[in-house]
Amino acid sequence: MANLADIRQRMTSEGVTRVDLRVTDLPGRWHHFSVPAGRLTEESTVNGFGFDGSSLRGFQAIEESDMLLLPDLDTAVVDPSEAVPTLAIICDVVEPQTGERYVRDPRRIAALAESYLRSTGIADTANFGPELEFFLFDDARFQQNANTAFFTVDSVEGPWNSGQDEHPNLGAKIGTKEGYSPVPPADQTSGVRWAISEALESAGIEVEVHHHEVAAAGQGEIATKYASLRKKADETQWYKYLVRTIGRAHGKAATFMPKPIFGDNGSGMHTHQSLWKDGVPLFHDANGYASLSQTARWYIGGLLTHAPALMAFCAPSTNSYKRLVPGFEAPVNLAYSARNRSAAVRIPTYSSAAGATRIEFRPPDGTSNPYLAFAAMLMAGVDGIRHQIDPGDPLDRNIYELRAEEAARVPRVPGSLEAALDALAGDQTFLFEGAVFTEDLVARWIAMKREEVQAAALRPTPYEYELYFNG
Repeated sequence: MANLADIRQRMTSEGVTRVDLRVTDLPGRWHHFSVPAGRLTEESTVNGFGFDGSSLRGFQAIEESDMLLLPDLDTAVVDPSEAVPTLAIICDVVEPQTGERYVRDPRRIAALAESYLRSTGIADTANFGPELEFFLFDDARFQQNANTAFFTVDSVEGPWNSGQDEHPNLGAKIGTKEGYSPVPPADQTSGVRWAISEALESAGIEVEVHHHEVAAAGQGEIATKYASLRKKADETQWYKYLVRTIGRAHGKAATFMPKPIFGDNGSGMHTHQSLWKDGVPLFHDANGYASLSQTARWYIGGLLTHAPALMAFCAPSTNSYKRLVPGFEAPVNLAYSARNRSAAVRIPTYSSAAGATRIEFRPPDGTSNPYLAFAAMLMAGVDGIRHQIDPGDPLDRNIYELRAEEAARVPRVPGSLEAALDALAGDQTFLFEGAVFTEDLVARWIAMKREEVQAAALRPTPYEYELYFNG
């Protein structure tokens, strides 16, 4: 546990003069409040910093807006993207009148999920390893008015620029769906990914590998080492922040939007998961299918059973379902398989080591709030273990190439955010075990997301003009 004296000594040695207090709103966006270094005192770290909770999305009503940010000193990191040394600290949200954690604080949900896991006796640690994909664009413009709706994004790598007069055009464009790990000069974002990776390492987040992803136009991925649930959710917020800020410093506009480009691969957040107890991995059995234990199979059973409801947290945007389309690259099929990326649950087989045995849930994307998404996935998996939910037999075939009648027998994730919200409305009891999620939070989430669905449904799109203007 970090203490203030050690942190203040570190601040002095590194010349820190500014402190940034970070907090996550309900949809998952990071916010910050900045104070001079001298305001980080024993009193403020115990009593917190006041802020207007009604101005963060999904939080309190205006008549109950006074809230407190309580710094978690264990999360203190010198922000590698700031020119002036700045200490960033992730905060918990506290009710000023009671001193209790605020029930809609996403970080509280993650902490409660970890506590609930320990209380079951099943395991003491849930490790998560999300793979967040993103695009680095050279230009991004969009607008929606009563009489105007458009977006345009551009990338020097984009195949549509092969004939562009770039004074001069040096070629080396990447073809549609041909972007997986080419060397430069085709990969023109390698240097930016290196800069982001080095910033992540500086922030204490171990980078395993980075590479260009399948889509053209600057799609990339930086894989980081797994960590326990809440810690990895904290690191995911850092990851998204540094991809955006370091990308911007290099003249790139970064986005985790699942499907920003038509006709090419979208960006997901494939999420690796495993349970451990007393340092022993619980998902490994050398004699099991793909070295999976019975505990792991039940966990998969819980994920697949509750997947339609999970999607409301794991793929929580209308744009998510532009990526999750049957027959394309997205893992919409609710089956499990070793090595098979056409299934919603994949069991990686790169290593036979017991500690490397894990499952990968592939439908989530980067529009999710990591605290809520990771917690919901864990609750589904634990429900599967507690109720010994059999996931059935693995499906070790390319599901995209199954005959129509065979494919129809494989269940799929919901086809829209509205359908996912309907699924969550009908399947949420598993989230309430251990009082991890509350009815208030789930109801607020569903209401907020239904507003997004309605807002998107009310607006004509440019393609509708293509289809219907002259019809």
